[in-house]
Amino acid sequence: MTADRNARFEGLLAEHAGIVGKIAGSYARGREDRRDLQQEIATQLWRAFDRYDERLGKFSTWMYRIALNVAISHLRRGRTFEPLNDEDVVATASDRDGRDDRADALYACIQAFEPLDRALILLYLEDRSYGEIAEVLGISEANVATKLTRLRNRLRKQLTGASS
Repeated sequence: MTADRNARFEGLLAEHAGIVGKIAGSYARGREDRRDLQQEIATQLWRAFDRYDERLGKFSTWMYRIALNVAISHLRRGRTFEPLNDEDVVATASDRDGRDDRADALYACIQAFEPLDRALILLYLEDRSYGEIAEVLGISEANVATKLTRLRNRLRKQLTGASS
């Protein structure tokens, strides 16, 4: 990689660091595990960067796809990345700058979702379009819409304490 390409990668990674942080925060347990997952995501992004073609899509979409694949692969391999429990939610509240109790409750509920559902709702919360979510996850826009409706209803029930 040329120096210009290295600088471009570092700039793009810094510009979109929030993506890596949110995914690691949603798929890893504890501060050290989140850091490890962030590092693994950055490593995989670096390895794949030569294959990124900006003519085929936005960097953030490409980055989401790789970051989510890395996070989900860690879960499937049985790594220590698992949903947060109540203790972890309290312990990591200080990591979530400016988030209130409702946001913490929302993210605690999201932690319990299956990996694909977790990815889907996180992309939705990032205000990604259904088309972009479908592209990142490799599912149809109709499937995105259906799954999001179900997930939003599930979250609403969990957060309000309504019975299923």
